[in-house]
Amino acid sequence: MSDAPFAGQQVVVTGGGTGIGRAAALAFADLGAANVIITGRRENRLTEVVALHPAITAVVADVTTEEGAGKVADAVKLGGGKVDVLVHNAGIFRFTPVAGFDLGTARDVLETNLVGPLVLTAALLPQLTSPGGSIVFVSSNAGHIAVPGGGVYGASKAAVDSLVRSWALELAPQGIRVNAVAPAAVRTEVYAANGLSPEEVEGYFGFQASQTPLGRTGEVDDVVPWITRFAEPASSWVTGQIITLDGGADLA
Repeated sequence: MSDAPFAGQQVVVTGGGTGIGRAAALAFADLGAANVIITGRRENRLTEVVALHPAITAVVADVTTEEGAGKVADAVKLGGGKVDVLVHNAGIFRFTPVAGFDLGTARDVLETNLVGPLVLTAALLPQLTSPGGSIVFVSSNAGHIAVPGGGVYGASKAAVDSLVRSWALELAPQGIRVNAVAPAAVRTEVYAANGLSPEEVEGYFGFQASQTPLGRTGEVDDVVPWITRFAEPASSWVTGQIITLDGGADLA
């Protein structure tokens, strides 16, 4: 297997300023990508990642809007005009219990987790390498398990899983593959962003570890290799697949 499977390729990673997106962008760059475009809404976090590798560039954009998606498409043109890999990583979790339901919060979750990938894929489809292009979603095991108080988040990820299967069939004639990773709890900034204290975060992860057959929760490095593996040319016969990364929690 080549040490640089993405040599000469252009990659787009949404939500590339933190967590899984940040690590994925660095991995693609280390694996030879000529240009890795990261997107997000927080310029300071994107700038931090750009400083870590010369192959990474940033576009500050809200890709849930056509204007934001257009900015990414323009950056792709400047980088050579083709997208070889598109990683839909941007996502948010918010508690949305039925009691006290807040429409604005629900819309934020659905727009970020579902509408964003729809808008950006439509904008970039003419630029996706055909044949040979790859779309990889970062979904969640919440797309197929019950999450009390997190129904809207779970629904958004179930919709993502449906997109993976539908688009895999729809885009197969163009030689474009679509797959997803579906991790369980992974340590990123998302928990603090939802207002949990450090003590609450540790309590949550301790509980999750106790319910996981392998005895621990996920780290970013447990997820990223599967993203790059789905995207690399060696996986050219793999499409429509959603792999659950959860330490065996689905079996418990």
